[in-house]
This record gives sequence, C-alpha cells and structure tokens, in this order.
Amino acid sequence: MKILLVDDEHELVSAMAERLDMRGIHAEFCCCGTDAIEMAKEKCFDVAVLDMKMPRMSGLELRRELSALCPDMRFVFLSGHGSEEDFKQGCAEAAFYLIKPVAIEDLMETLRRVMEK
Repeated sequence: MKILLVDDEHELVSAMAERLDMRGIHAEFCCCGTDAIEMAKEKCFDVAVLDMKMPRMSGLELRRELSALCPDMRFVFLSGHGSEEDFKQGCAEAAFYLIKPVAIEDLMETLRRVMEK
C-alpha cells in the first residue's frame, strides 16, 4: 500500500509517515498541494491522506487535482479545526474524515478500511 500524506504541519506529517513506515506501511509526505501534485505526476499512490485546511490549496481542491491525475486514488481527510460544513463536504468527497489528533492505530484501521472499499 502506497500512502501520500499531505499536511502543512511538517512535524505532524513527518511523524505520521515515520510511524506508518515502522508498521510496514510505505508512506511519503509533503507539506503543500503543489508538491503533492508533483509527486503524483511521478507515481500514483493508493491512498492520499489530506489536511482539509492548508494555505493556497485546500484538501478539497487538492483531492480534485489528484483524482484527475490518478483516478483510482482513494482519499482520507484530516482536520484539526474543521466546521460542520467542512465535515459534510469532506465526507461527500472522501472515504473517511478524521479529526486531529488521530492515533496511529486509528489511521491504520482507516487505511485498511479504505483499501477494502
């Protein structure tokens, strides 16, 4: 399973990638939508875990860009301060929507469930 993590909080996203790697799940990360698009141009990931609120490009906008590049990619949204409207939009456009901070076990279970869909 190839995972792309995108969050503007570098420490958070790098720690999530490291913890997933330690559990045998290959994860790459970046901190903005532009970098995520460049990474997806080089290879498609199975699942992208996207922060809803990022500067310059939201998680929703990024999901649409990545879907155009990699139609089979699946999505999970993360948010630390999303509104109810963000939650509704996120649920409509992604398999799952998680609230930060998320325990690594919960993220792993969510990734497993996303891959089963």
